[in-house]
Amino acid sequence: MNGDMNGDTGGGRRGAPGGLRERKKQRTYQAVSETAISLFLERGFDKVSVAEVAAAAEISKPTLFRYFPTKEDLVLHRFADHEDEPARVVSGRAGNTSPLDALHRHFLDGLERRDPVTGLCDTPAVLAFLGLLYRTPSLVARLYAYQSRSEAALARALDPSADVAARLAAGQIVAVLRILAEENWRRIEAGETAAQVYGDAVAAAGLAFVQLRNGLT
Repeated sequence: MNGDMNGDTGGGRRGAPGGLRERKKQRTYQAVSETAISLFLERGFDKVSVAEVAAAAEISKPTLFRYFPTKEDLVLHRFADHEDEPARVVSGRAGNTSPLDALHRHFLDGLERRDPVTGLCDTPAVLAFLGLLYRTPSLVARLYAYQSRSEAALARALDPSADVAARLAAGQIVAVLRILAEENWRRIEAGETAAQVYGDAVAAAGLAFVQLRNGLT
């Protein structure tokens, strides 16, 4: 899976693959992001400057900012491929499958695969990365910007007009996926294994999608 949180930062959504220049650009994205994340994990996000990241990656600071507009993007680059994932799931679903059914099935598949995006992953490197993310306020704030774009893409997939009904639905869906992932991560961070959490994670996802289908009463 491109752009997952196991260390392959990918960045495939930033441009179509194929040309030598594009492949070189993607390798630079990946190398700089991995260098930055290693420094942040070692010393803390706020204690590492952009200049230090650039020096460690052997590029200039202006070059770094051409690839990553903000310091936070050095970390959240790993989410780039997932930004429009819900929209892609809805757009690519079978004709007789509802958007909610497709998204529910996709999330369950992610839980079974221990996809880091679901929070149900106890690989040490993933836990370290998610700990860095969720414990750094500026990263959490920047993550919401990514999620806003995810909501907009999903709203268009639900209804090309992206009217208020579609935006409301997209906002609820993206919020549900975030809350489910955070709950899984919190339990694993507290000492449970992914296998121990899995059954409850499946049940929580079922409850969440029932509420989405039926609305709150």
